[in-house]
Amino acid sequence: QVQLVESGGGLVQPGGSLRLTCVASGTIFKINAMGWYRQAPGKQRELVAAITDDGSTTYADSLKGRFTISRDSAKNTVYLQMDSLKPEDTAIYYCKGAIVIVRTLSEFDTWGQGTQVTVSS
Repeated sequence: QVQLVESGGGLVQPGGSLRLTCVASGTIFKINAMGWYRQAPGKQRELVAAITDDGSTTYADSLKGRFTISRDSAKNTVYLQMDSLKPEDTAIYYCKGAIVIVRTLSEFDTWGQGTQVTVSS
């Protein structure tokens, strides 16, 4: 019913930048919040950043100042601008949406399939 598709990952050198994009599609009534999580090999998935429908943002403390989350509500799209990337930012980045679907007007958490970000020289 609802699908999230991430794009924009890839290989980048330390100090470089990437912008991730996540597009939500399907029978969407409303998107209450969207966020980015990441999971590095051997580690638990962790929150990177999130943004609510009113534009309030939350960031992992360690990433403040380097990563910026934004959204285009009209396009059901959320972005993650990642600057000054470090090797330790290497991970699979997942998009998550708290989405109200048309059929039931209930909110569900929906995940994308993930996009690989590799920071290496």
